[in-house]
Amino acid sequence: MKYSAYASPTTDFVSPDSIVRRIWGNGDMVLLVFAGSAAEFALNRAVDWLFFTGKLPNDPMARLFATASYAQKIVFADEHTASAALERIRAVHQSVERRRGQSIPDWAHRDVLYMLIDYSERAHELLARPLSPTERNELYDVFYRVGVALRIPELPASYAEWRIDRDRHLRRDLMCSDGTNELYAAYRRQLGPWRYRLLLHLQWVLVPDHVRHLLRLRSAKWLRPCVQLYPLLIRARLRAVMQRLFVPPQQLSAVRALDANAPPTTRPAGRWIKRGLSLSGARG
Repeated sequence: MKYSAYASPTTDFVSPDSIVRRIWGNGDMVLLVFAGSAAEFALNRAVDWLFFTGKLPNDPMARLFATASYAQKIVFADEHTASAALERIRAVHQSVERRRGQSIPDWAHRDVLYMLIDYSERAHELLARPLSPTERNELYDVFYRVGVALRIPELPASYAEWRIDRDRHLRRDLMCSDGTNELYAAYRRQLGPWRYRLLLHLQWVLVPDHVRHLLRLRSAKWLRPCVQLYPLLIRARLRAVMQRLFVPPQQLSAVRALDANAPPTTRPAGRWIKRGLSLSGARG
């Protein structure tokens, strides 16, 4: 399946019944997307760009939540608003490039886009079920259009081709560095010891085998069956209790805002999460 560089004629950037809206309208899934991405950000060979501005290393949780909120709003925007937002992102990147006197590598832009695609799929699989082939194509189509709007070159033409390129990027662009250690020290500082350990456990479940190996994450197979309780806890109206327990108090409002940003029909606690729970675990 080859994708057009242009969105469909609808006024919405993403179709209202799209699986992408279901994923990005669920605050818990959005958190998982960025829990996995936090691991790869730390390993990326272009991590020095994060240290140039200093914003993510100095306050990683705030930056991750701000990015998650911004990305989520694009998913639920109309085409004009989404295009304007993506153009602003390009302008921010260009401003950083001018200040540093260098260009962000094209492969680094693709790496970030690929993280959002991959961890969107993995988050849905972990909390609900594996995506169907049609849903995978739909997911890729949306982020392909995001990549085109950001002028990212050499994007694969289909989900199947992207899967191959994703693996190539993982093998080529990730490495453990001083930046990796500094970012993880920042995560630990902001989360505290036991929430930090929970992040590491979640990352083991979420990330590809190659990322696990580079980060030397300890096995957390025990966590997979625990996730099967998720729909039951939601039905028991314990989600707010879990958030207060697992989220640092200073970030609680940002977490809850991820649900507030989405239209009511896509917010968590919907029946779609409760149906067909299939916990096969993240792919390697």
